[in-house]
Amino acid sequence: MKAASVLLVLSLSAHAAPCPTQARDEAALVHLEDAWAHADEQHDKAPLECMLAPEFEEVTQTGQLISRAQTLAPPAHPEELHIALSDVHAHVHGDFAWVRGVSLVRVKNQPPVRNRFTDIFVYRDGRWQCVAGQESRDAGSGH
Repeated sequence: MKAASVLLVLSLSAHAAPCPTQARDEAALVHLEDAWAHADEQHDKAPLECMLAPEFEEVTQTGQLISRAQTLAPPAHPEELHIALSDVHAHVHGDFAWVRGVSLVRVKNQPPVRNRFTDIFVYRDGRWQCVAGQESRDAGSGH
């Protein structure tokens, strides 16, 4: 699964290449979530250009609503981070899908934070595009 995620990230990172087509199944969505986490770790927003729909919005664990443009903007102060995903489950209903999971985010010199997330996708132009996301602090994180 990791090799497929790395290949997806590499193919999405090619600036001249169009966005790759994807299968309309749960496995493709799980791979996208892995690629998204990897892109965030590397501070590489290029792969997200294909993943995020133009109308994308996300509610962060602090309740802030952020747009696609804000998500794609380079971080003001990039931090060394590691993201581990677990309990990731995708559900497909035709051209609509959602993915739920848990992310454990470790930022250098800070305590780890567990977030539960739900991402909503639509299948258009032969690929999955995330239209909305929601994060909330996992009650088990202690933070």
